[in-house]
Amino acid sequence: MSATAKLLPGIPAFESPLLGHPGLGHQIKPENLPVAEALREKGYAVIDFPDADFDARAASIRAALDGTFDWAGWRKGGFERNEGLRVQDAWKTNADVRAVAANPAVLDLLSDLYGRRARPFQTLNFPVGTQQSVHSDASHFASVPEKFMCGVWVALEDIEIDAGPLFYYPGTQKWPILNNEHLGITSHGGASAHAYGPVWETLLDAKGLKPERFLARKGQALIWVSTILHGGDRQLNKDKTRWSQVTHYFFDDCAYYTPFFSDPFHGSILYREPTDISTGEPMRNMVGGLPVDPRYIAEANARARHLRHSQTIAYDERIAALEAELQQQIERNARLKSSLSWRITAPLRRIGRARASAR
Repeated sequence: MSATAKLLPGIPAFESPLLGHPGLGHQIKPENLPVAEALREKGYAVIDFPDADFDARAASIRAALDGTFDWAGWRKGGFERNEGLRVQDAWKTNADVRAVAANPAVLDLLSDLYGRRARPFQTLNFPVGTQQSVHSDASHFASVPEKFMCGVWVALEDIEIDAGPLFYYPGTQKWPILNNEHLGITSHGGASAHAYGPVWETLLDAKGLKPERFLARKGQALIWVSTILHGGDRQLNKDKTRWSQVTHYFFDDCAYYTPFFSDPFHGSILYREPTDISTGEPMRNMVGGLPVDPRYIAEANARARHLRHSQTIAYDERIAALEAELQQQIERNARLKSSLSWRITAPLRRIGRARASAR
């Protein structure tokens, strides 16, 4: 492979300025170019899920997971509280969920679109609308190089307008990626996770953008890039269902982390150490072709947890210094009490204590 064929590997192929220039960087297959164009311009693309057994698989998933949900409790209270229902990582116990997540044709498509091998790492199964407020996945799941993460949402039944469909804002994937430093905050105390929503809402209002909704037929799937703003509509009919599955994908040779709880220039990065659903093997954090030192990952994760739980490294270091000082004092006292002078002066100390008591 020539050097020019390796140019800009850190930019997803569908966004690369070299796309369409043969011999320069990864070139997407012609049959996948319409999907690439949709991702680049709109931030999402709709496909028919490539599984000849999809109807049977969807029915099997619904039957297997139905009993895991507290339907009566949700219809009595959760619905009014605007709550959704979900089960995370059912791929660990359900072969059909795993088969959807690791569908070979989907993996090949995503790998071609991004120029790196796609690795499914998380599944979410929903029987009703998520009713989730607008958000960007890039703040939950991120990579270095950036944007090597995407989601694939597939309808396990026909979705109706009053069942809380998925909504999204085309074009918002082109906006700058927001991290804590852009909002002027850190993850201290965990408050950063709640600071983004009002910012996204304000930006959408300022731009006058209106959402699109995905009224999918069973078997239709939506691929979205990590930076598009999206969410789940309010479910209007609590007797309706909205069975669906989301699979999240990372890509090879990246580092994986959670921006909400990371402040790299304070030395805190909440690294993720995901498992590849398709192989069952852990995914190594890599940057520039080299693995990230596991000792650094452990240290950066520890600092991130400290900040998230309202502790600071400076505070911990001060506590450690005080504990060391206390231990030194204890050792000095022990040496003093074992000395000859301490034993000789013991009677004098007893007389002094007796006089003090008499007063």
